Amino acid sequence: MRFVQTLKNIWTIEELRKRLLVTFLLVFIYRVGCYIVLPGINPSDLDALAKFTSGSGLMQLLDMFSGGAFSQASVFALGIMPYITASIVIQLLGMVLPSFQKMQREGESGRQKLNQYTRYLTVLILLMQGPAYLANLRAQVLQAGGNIEMGFWTGAYLTIILAAGSMFIMWLGERITDRGVGNGISFIILVGIIARLPQALSFEFINRMPDSSGSAGGLVMFLVELILLFAVTVGAVLLVQGTRKVPVQYAKRVVGNRQYGGARQYIPLKVNAAGVMPIIFAQAIMFIPITLSGFGQHENSILYKFSDINGLAYNIVYFILIVAFTYFYTAVTVRPAQMAEDMKRNNGFIPGVKPGKKTVEYLDSIMSRITLPGSVFLGFVAIMPAFARLFGVSQNFAQFFGGTSLLILVGVVL
Repeated sequence: MRFVQTLKNIWTIEELRKRLLVTFLLVFIYRVGCYIVLPGINPSDLDALAKFTSGSGLMQLLDMFSGGAFSQASVFALGIMPYITASIVIQLLGMVLPSFQKMQREGESGRQKLNQYTRYLTVLILLMQGPAYLANLRAQVLQAGGNIEMGFWTGAYLTIILAAGSMFIMWLGERITDRGVGNGISFIILVGIIARLPQALSFEFINRMPDSSGSAGGLVMFLVELILLFAVTVGAVLLVQGTRKVPVQYAKRVVGNRQYGGARQYIPLKVNAAGVMPIIFAQAIMFIPITLSGFGQHENSILYKFSDINGLAYNIVYFILIVAFTYFYTAVTVRPAQMAEDMKRNNGFIPGVKPGKKTVEYLDSIMSRITLPGSVFLGFVAIMPAFARLFGVSQNFAQFFGGTSLLILVGVVL
């Protein structure tokens, strides 16, 4: 009843109602676009592509991030990941190139320039990924016994359509940020993941149905899986919301007849200040081997080993990238020097710590201590689907036992 009342209250607020309607409309457009097949492609010839995607490591993740558009040869097949990859590169350049650092300090004008560079780089990545996707598509269609003409001009034409589709998704995400509920790019990824959940859940249930012998062990395992999924979800929520509170004492100030300050407040430092971004960043980096190999690898190649999400090499590298990106993104978003300066400006100080440099060092040490276990736990949650698959959980459903899917779902929804 309380949930229903909350929905009623939301609907009575005109501004919020408009934002929700705009969000639903834009999401509807996105989902419709996921089913629009590329020109010249016969949908009946895509069965082989669907089988190849469902049984091939990162290809399945790429299909999940695109909301199923990848396996359906849709105009949105390349999804939003090229934009995420471009954003990572621009942020990394902001740490090593003085010119990009200067733009980061220029406020809104600098942010607009960086966004423009990100869009240009996204187009460049799309022009690289487009031909690779089309080459794999042609191979899968021929394998299914179909026929597809893929000359130079046809490939160029379809590459432009794929690039335009991904840029349109990016535009939809920006509109959701500006006129919808906000956080549009992450919301687009969220919608793509949720779209796969009902199918994965029903497939796992059917797979666990009692066999001809009448044994109900499969249903018991399915119930155990749901309980474990709930437990992992709770753990992900605690990871995202966990904080360490730092007390700040504000000195008394008397201005005229009024007294300011004197109260003690707390700065909440998050255990996982980076949120879901390390997961998205690391996943985007792990897509690079597929792009370099043209979406198809020989089983004995190094690139194949790094695209097998069940493999040891993939999960070790994935874990290390998540830990590294957690530290990187925390350093970018949490700035102890700025926090210390703000406290000093407002006559605040941490009890037992001198203002200025000592405060910066104190805050930095706390962030380092809480970020380490947070990043390690984040990494373990991210690779948990690999352990779930070892215990017989189907590939599709295992993605929701932690990993990219669960953490993005929890992070974005919260």
